[in-house]
Amino acid sequence: MLHIVVCVKQVPDSREIRIDPKDNTLIRQGVPSIVNFYDLHGLEEALRIKDELGARVTVVTMGPPPAEKGLKECISLGADEAVLVTDRGFAGADTLATSYVVAKTIRKVEETWGPVDLIFCGKQTLDGDTGQVGPGVACRLDTEQLTYVSKVVEVDEPSRTITVHRHLEDGVEVVQTRMPALITALKELNKVRRATLPGMLRAARYKPVVWTTADFPDIERSKIGLKGSPTIVSKTWVPEARKANTTMLPADTPQQAAEALADKLWASGLPERLGWA
Repeated sequence: MLHIVVCVKQVPDSREIRIDPKDNTLIRQGVPSIVNFYDLHGLEEALRIKDELGARVTVVTMGPPPAEKGLKECISLGADEAVLVTDRGFAGADTLATSYVVAKTIRKVEETWGPVDLIFCGKQTLDGDTGQVGPGVACRLDTEQLTYVSKVVEVDEPSRTITVHRHLEDGVEVVQTRMPALITALKELNKVRRATLPGMLRAARYKPVVWTTADFPDIERSKIGLKGSPTIVSKTWVPEARKANTTMLPADTPQQAAEALADKLWASGLPERLGWA
């Protein structure tokens, strides 16, 4: 049976984000947290493979204890197990340190529940927007990576291959590679299901597995948290709102509106500047 790991992150709800006008930083206090939007599409694809072929789906996240709420949501949707990696030593991690800890976590998941065939991540997070953690995890695990995936065409368990569509700037690339592989999901990949009543009841009773630095005896302290994070945010700012001048043209019919607009354009000299006159 396939074993699929889904990496998720609890992020501030982007609809509720506010900026502190004094220091231009995100105000996180009082802002509700949600499971990262793209990660849910990765979870949905893992669950679809589970429905079709049979699989164990394990969800992992690194974050503070309240991130347990997001893991319970994943359990309600159909995940089998959930792991919360939480410790003060992990705080302040950038994408480099995060990918290191997540890769260590996946290795420990393999030791606990067996080899991992597929790993799903969202293409990026709503708060960081870097798109670096997924590829970083793949590099640390030395596994194949398929980024910006918009469709999973086939998972062939006997031949240990997966075929996907990758969305590129100039078209769609069809790629087949061997498992194990890591996939970063686009929102076009699928439509996320709703939790069922049995799923919600199971999630309410479920207690995620919690691992701290003590559960990783070989972890290098210099590679986690702030010590392992060379990225420094030197400045943040809020873009100034652009003002748009609007002129209402009086007209009773579409024909009058078109004529009024044409007169306005000719009076502005725009046709001459564009070489239309």
